[in-house]
Amino acid sequence: MSSTIDKIQISGPTLASLLHRFTTSSGDIDGLLFGHVTTTTPLTLSDTTITTPTTTITITSFFSSPSTTTFYTPSGHLHTPTITTLTTNQPPLIGWFSGRRKTHLRPSMKETNVTSNLARYLQNDQSCIFLLLTTPFYENLIHTHDYKVFSFSNGSGVFEVKGLDILNLGPGFRGHYGHFEPMSLFPDIGFSVKGLDIETMVEDGGDEGGDKKFGELCDESGFDVGRLKRLLGEEASGYTAELEEMYNNMIKKMNALAKVVEQSSAKVLQQENHNMKLRYKVAGLE
Repeated sequence: MSSTIDKIQISGPTLASLLHRFTTSSGDIDGLLFGHVTTTTPLTLSDTTITTPTTTITITSFFSSPSTTTFYTPSGHLHTPTITTLTTNQPPLIGWFSGRRKTHLRPSMKETNVTSNLARYLQNDQSCIFLLLTTPFYENLIHTHDYKVFSFSNGSGVFEVKGLDILNLGPGFRGHYGHFEPMSLFPDIGFSVKGLDIETMVEDGGDEGGDKKFGELCDESGFDVGRLKRLLGEEASGYTAELEEMYNNMIKKMNALAKVVEQSSAKVLQQENHNMKLRYKVAGLE
């Protein structure tokens, strides 16, 4: 890892899980941060422009201990065997975090010592990430959290405040997933959606009573196969209202079915009470 970090990223679910762990804990917590480092060089066609690579650290997961000082001593020295055990079969270790309530967002002397020792543990030219979490000094009706991320290099020996980019799914974040290449141990298997290209969803096995045509099922909700085809692909955005209409029809049918079940349960209970009275009458208990 380069000692110069240009950007630090974390996914929305990972940050939410970390904040939830901090909120539900009985006291202060800390733990290790895992992730990966990517170095990209901007593509420019100019002969005069000098391009410099950009180093980005992405936090992908974390380990949270039930109490503090799990992998270090109270003075800030590391428990190397404990860190080795915690990092086995895990993504690369990139730093650690600390969560403490109603305190200022600045590293303490112990946290500085732990970060310095962890930076030496990682590599001599590697910067260590330190994420600090805290809560407001005054109680609020709405849970709020403050956090700040730092990078620490043994070369400079000081903390450097960095911005934390939160990655989420959506149009505004498509650039982060543009170069994503999924890797799978299984080969690609071609598939087709039955019912959109053929007449029935299932093959005709001779059981006409059990196999219903897909078109008939769609017609019950007011949708034929042609209308369902338009709900797929590029034209889907123009048929959102039709999809909501189909969903509302499904809800109405489910509500009607629930009423039928409720009425049937009431009749069953009434019949059971009647049978019980008959048994009491035959036994002479009434």
